[in-house]
Amino acid sequence: MRRLLLPLALVVLAVVVVVGLSQAGGEAPGRQQNPPLAEQQRALAGAPAPLARLYARGNTIERGDLQARLRALRGYPVVVNKWASWCGPCKAEFPAFAQAARQVGTRVGFLGVNAMDSGEAARRFLARQPVPYPSIEDVDGDVAQRLGLGQNFPVTAFFDRRGELVGVHQGGYASTAELLADIRRYLGD
Repeated sequence: MRRLLLPLALVVLAVVVVVGLSQAGGEAPGRQQNPPLAEQQRALAGAPAPLARLYARGNTIERGDLQARLRALRGYPVVVNKWASWCGPCKAEFPAFAQAARQVGTRVGFLGVNAMDSGEAARRFLARQPVPYPSIEDVDGDVAQRLGLGQNFPVTAFFDRRGELVGVHQGGYASTAELLADIRRYLGD
């Protein structure tokens, strides 16, 4: 009888894990899903023209110069989040960024930097977890390095209305409230 208990316990454990993952849609248990992109963009209706142009390109990965994007947003504080589709903490914090953008995105710009990632994997991730702002493609990490963000993932940088870097948060955000607190702390919004 004792010989059967260990294999039976392992089978029960395997079933619990499989059921848990299937109920979570293959994601970690408890992971929150972002609302559809159209719903997020509706929340940003009425944003000033520079921010509206930014959010019109939401949920895309674009080539381009991050510094030029920041110059185009001068006059508005900007939050820049470096992420990758293979980064667990990056994926976990995406709902916080989507929610924060919906709450303060008519006053604060949001940009992503998709670094050291496969474009196809990043697009698949964004299809599951959309955000209302675009990301700059940074295949070899050069964009993040030029900003002084280092090699860690995720990293969030805060730029003031003049385009000056005023704060950096290393690591993921556990909640929208934590991210909004840093936005207030660094950007005064």
